[in-house]
Amino acid sequence: MIKAIVSGLLAALVVIGGAALAKGDGDHDYPEARLYYVSENAMADVDAALIRAAENNTRVLIAFGANWCHDSRAFAGWTTSERIGGMISERYELVFVNVGMPQQGDGHNQHVLQRFGIAEQEGTPLVLAATAEGEVLNADTAQSWRNAASREEDAIYNELVMLADKAP
Repeated sequence: MIKAIVSGLLAALVVIGGAALAKGDGDHDYPEARLYYVSENAMADVDAALIRAAENNTRVLIAFGANWCHDSRAFAGWTTSERIGGMISERYELVFVNVGMPQQGDGHNQHVLQRFGIAEQEGTPLVLAATAEGEVLNADTAQSWRNAASREEDAIYNELVMLADKAP
């Protein structure tokens, strides 16, 4: 009986804690933003970023995520910080692509992922770095960003700098 009560209380705390984090109450170590809107044409947004990258001699950074995901909001928040956001604006053309909730049958823009050779998104966000010609630079690590909320600022910065400098 006591075990069942304790288990019930722990489950309630997990739900309450998750709801507080989802509301973005600021009780975390990362900046948080909500930049994943459903574009009328995400592929056109990506195409425009590739054109800008060719014109500006930069890379393209595509963040496939959703506003419901705290890791997606964390990554979006880092892109607005002075250090990381400043580096991104100098070295990348940044595009946010809303993927909805593909795990629940409400996915968006999966065709954009497939364009870059990614058959399935394993988690959110998926952060893809590419050349202006559309060549993916981080096929091995693009899916690993689903822990963006727990990454350190230096680790995020260093990985994005490395990808900006990476030869295709």
